[in-house]
Amino acid sequence: MPELEWIPMTEGDETEYLEIAFAANGDVHIRTNTEPETVVVTTAAKWEAFVLGVRAGEFDHFVEDVPGA
Repeated sequence: MPELEWIPMTEGDETEYLEIAFAANGDVHIRTNTEPETVVVTTAAKWEAFVLGVRAGEFDHFVEDVPGA
């Protein structure tokens, strides 16, 4: 795996959170800080579509019953 700069996707003191890294070839790498050896890789286009979907509320139904969401 190429050398990546992992960015925590949290603004608080959570003990478990996602980290993201952008590779030079455009791939987007995602992992949890508690299992850094398990990495999901996707394309920049798919990542952008996901982020736009989150912003548009397309996934809100997944967290309707989650406290604080």
